[in-house]
Amino acid sequence: MTREILGIVWFALVGVLLAGYAIFDGFDLGIGTLYPFLGKSEADKTVMRTAVGPVWDGNEVWLLTGGGALFAAFPNVYATVFSGFYLALMLVLWALIFRAVSFEFRAHDSAWAGVWDWAFFLGSALPALLFGVAVGNIVRGVPLTQGGEFAGTFFTLLNPYALVLGVLGLTMFLAQGASWLALKASGDLYARTTKLRSTLDWVFIAMVVVATVATFFLAPKGFANVIGWWGGWLFVVLLLVSLVWGRIAMGGGKDLAAWYAMSLSAASLVGLWAASIFPALVPAIHDQSRSLTITNSASSQLTLTVMLIIALIGVPLVLVYFFLIYRSFAGKITVGGDGY
Repeated sequence: MTREILGIVWFALVGVLLAGYAIFDGFDLGIGTLYPFLGKSEADKTVMRTAVGPVWDGNEVWLLTGGGALFAAFPNVYATVFSGFYLALMLVLWALIFRAVSFEFRAHDSAWAGVWDWAFFLGSALPALLFGVAVGNIVRGVPLTQGGEFAGTFFTLLNPYALVLGVLGLTMFLAQGASWLALKASGDLYARTTKLRSTLDWVFIAMVVVATVATFFLAPKGFANVIGWWGGWLFVVLLLVSLVWGRIAMGGGKDLAAWYAMSLSAASLVGLWAASIFPALVPAIHDQSRSLTITNSASSQLTLTVMLIIALIGVPLVLVYFFLIYRSFAGKITVGGDGY
């Protein structure tokens, strides 16, 4: 394959990895953000922590692999994003570290249980919001120099459009988390979770509408890219199907189908994001010639080819691991026993 075709393949693969992260670590972040609101008792909190405890570290592999793939396949993009979004990314990194630490310390430090509970909450809520803000900035475009370097500040990233997509991402993760918790909880916690899940799903649908209108007015190039390509319309249809499917599943008490529907929504939004910027990876907001694209940012043909071979071997192994681990920890959680 030529370097251009390999660049397109890796653009799609990075999108798949980010979609995997949105689906799997999305429910982790959602449950962590809902933790102080649904965790009315110590038993409730135990169920919520156990719902993500065995899998959260594996779920983050999707993000780490996506970052690694971006570094190897599109090094210029990696350099621009990680330097320009440095403060925001450091906030996300520290939040994820505190979330990880909260699991271990909460189990062995009962005197500081309240502190670690808030660490779990903040370590989940902050990334859930900032990931959407980052996506919004990429869709809208960022100020770039002629050399492809970020020319803004941290506050440049906090523009109205990016904040709208930040709230969209947050509501998506919350609904995803509630959908997963419904699969694990029982009794009063289950009843409260399913009620909140329905409310959050309606909020998520409303935010999809708001984000669509905001994209039309504040990121018109991204909007035009989606509706001007059949692939963009495919993701639009998938998103609409997932929203309807989710409402039907929730109304019928089909919790697993509801989680599948929310997962399809998350994947569809990532697909729409990819369609809105293709063939760029970091669009320039003013001068489009400064955008970092597949053509001017991809690694050498040899690098992309070797990486593709490794991915074709490694990704199936990761999928097998995920199948086994989720099958091992399937079912409702019982408090007082081994958890499952």
